[in-house]
Amino acid sequence: MIRLFVATILSGALLLPAAAASLDAAAVNNAEYSAERAADDRIDAAVVRIQILLDRIRFSPGEIDGKLGENAEKALKAFAEAKGLASDKLPNQEIWKALVEAGEGAAITEYTISEKDVKGPFLEKLPAKMDDMKSLKALGYTSPREALAEKFHMSEGLLAALNPGKTFDKAGEVVLVANVREKPAKLAIGRIEVDKSGQTVKAFDAAGALVAFFPATVGSEEKPTPTGSLKVVSVHANPHYRYNPDYKFKSVKSKKAFTIKPGPNNPAGSFWIGLSSEGIGIHGTAHPSKISKAESHGCVRLTNWDAGLLGASVKKGTQVQFVDVSGSAKKR
Repeated sequence: MIRLFVATILSGALLLPAAAASLDAAAVNNAEYSAERAADDRIDAAVVRIQILLDRIRFSPGEIDGKLGENAEKALKAFAEAKGLASDKLPNQEIWKALVEAGEGAAITEYTISEKDVKGPFLEKLPAKMDDMKSLKALGYTSPREALAEKFHMSEGLLAALNPGKTFDKAGEVVLVANVREKPAKLAIGRIEVDKSGQTVKAFDAAGALVAFFPATVGSEEKPTPTGSLKVVSVHANPHYRYNPDYKFKSVKSKKAFTIKPGPNNPAGSFWIGLSSEGIGIHGTAHPSKISKAESHGCVRLTNWDAGLLGASVKKGTQVQFVDVSGSAKKR
């Protein structure tokens, strides 16, 4: 059961609730623009609102964690450019106003934990190495808290901060969560653009209009992502992951091919979009917090929810262009 809180917009005010003092529905839903920024390691109520609104209008900030990091800034910049607004300073009051108008609705909502949310089975621990995953029956979540956080596109830290004292393992318990679109409508996608240096993915409709933006992890120096144009050749929800020893990943000891069972913590995450280059695809990840901050083995990684939205919207034959926008700096 979901019940929305009503947001109060304080027109023209520059008010930022103190996140450290009280991070609750009112603090986030009533948060307004401020030129001040919280410390990088602190959850900021205004940033929580920004990230949720961005997610709702398909300018994904990646994992919603309440911190104005690299991925949230990428999404804000893309949104500003799409609206024809100045993006040299993020955020600014003009961007904030446009975002609130576009996002619609409260950022934080109540959710009643269901039997399905706590049923499992859950892994005791996610193995760090692929070699140790191949014997598992499934690569599920490690806890109800992890499952709920991903369901609402949040970090576990933010989920816990919004619900002090809650354990997230009891059906019927009411918790505060991000008001994201649980089942968004399919997008009309004509082509996809992957920016290798900027580490982003953009989806355009047939007329060339931007319909979705996602932060991404794109290849590595060891296994770079292809250049040029590829096409979508397959789309799979809950994919198996098949390791080919020809890949020669440094972290894998096995000299034989093996298969890892499906699950959100599978190396390919919960969705795979196969491209017309051997072993290359766009897929989810078990580690949403590392999007744009780590490396991939030549593929394009998105959060599981972003990969799911993109995968549900593309068709075989959809063009995927790999570009390298000048001036973009790839961050580690």
